[in-house]
Amino acid sequence: MALLEVICRHEHDARRAAEGGADRIELLGSLTDGGMSPEPAVVARAVSAVDIPVRPMVRLREGFSTDGGELSRLRGLIESYLDTGAEGVVMGFLNADTEVDVDVMRLLAGTPPCRWTFHRAIDATLRPRNAWATIMQLPGVDQVLTAGSSRGVEHGLDELISMARSSLRAAELMMAGGGLAPEHVPWLMRAGVRAFHIGRPARPLGSYKAWVDVGLVHSWRTLLDSLD
Repeated sequence: MALLEVICRHEHDARRAAEGGADRIELLGSLTDGGMSPEPAVVARAVSAVDIPVRPMVRLREGFSTDGGELSRLRGLIESYLDTGAEGVVMGFLNADTEVDVDVMRLLAGTPPCRWTFHRAIDATLRPRNAWATIMQLPGVDQVLTAGSSRGVEHGLDELISMARSSLRAAELMMAGGGLAPEHVPWLMRAGVRAFHIGRPARPLGSYKAWVDVGLVHSWRTLLDSLD
């Protein structure tokens, strides 16, 4: 069955997403620059509210880089999230050359070892195919959230399809998201993609000021099930 992940901000969003048929929650603390880390207490409440996996974002500032002092804080956050019952985390850091920061990612992925999603930092790399090859070698990664373009799936659809068709492993890891629309889904499924990520489409009028809507999530669940 195709996986449906929904962006949530708190336990109320999480409950509605789960009721609508979501398979997993990506939990954000704020929406700044694509999403920042939530407080551990928020993660704990979301985990307690649902029976589906919750993955919080591990990111404390804008951009996709980090340094020694912040790295310690990020490691502490991961430990706290896992202690509260999070099933995994969402993270992704690049170096000054906009390539995957392998040292940072290996360190975070082992703090302690867990499942994790490489987020849309991959869409900011100058050489995405090289980034894919690097990410595939990292321990614990089981999903890559990507739109195929920093401008969203509308502009990156062809790249997503090409990447999925060129590599079975990429198709298995790929989770399409970032401006994903229903009309994109059949093309991606035909290419072998089986994981999809929504944020605004799960909310009335596409507004993050509104809570996740059960009916909207259910419409996506129905769409994926009808094509799977």
